[in-house]
Amino acid sequence: MPLSAELVRSNLDRVRGEVGPDVRVLVATKYVSLEDMGTLAEAGVDLVGENRLQDLEAKHARLGDSFTWHFIGHLQSRKAPDVSRLVELVHSLDSSSAARRLTAPALVEVNLSREDTKSGVRPEELDSFLAEARELGVDVRGLMTMPPLAADPEGSRPFFRRLRELADERGLSVLSMGTSQDYRVAAEEGATVVRVGSRLFER
Repeated sequence: MPLSAELVRSNLDRVRGEVGPDVRVLVATKYVSLEDMGTLAEAGVDLVGENRLQDLEAKHARLGDSFTWHFIGHLQSRKAPDVSRLVELVHSLDSSSAARRLTAPALVEVNLSREDTKSGVRPEELDSFLAEARELGVDVRGLMTMPPLAADPEGSRPFFRRLRELADERGLSVLSMGTSQDYRVAAEEGATVVRVGSRLFER
């Protein structure tokens, strides 16, 4: 079934109302087909985030002027130059090798849960990584995190609160945290960007 602009607009308005005017709602488009991207523009979506360079290139080639583009997937160093040319902001910087090749502004991903399966810099390594990234010329704007999966959105709150503390202590202003499951809690804890996908497509 084709994506409905009316449905997306209604859900987007609801999310924007819930998080308030100071929080940007980024629409995660990993599972949105190239054909349906135009429907998002029609629905009033202005900020999108892609996980894969290949999809970013294809969608940007067709609809480059329709959205502001961010990259929210794992950033591989060899793809950093190509990603940099297409996006306003990268949410997932966590390696020196990627920092060396990145020219777009970035958020440093922090692995607050210390899960081995997750990307991100450990909290105790954050200061040294920030110093190195800046020395390499990266414009670091803030931090991003992905908390452990939790059945209750409240389970994410301590991780969001800790990320805000880390950002505040370092004078960083952008906080990318919260997804369809827990974006309200993220906004309450100081998110400036929430990354919403499935929530916008629910009937």
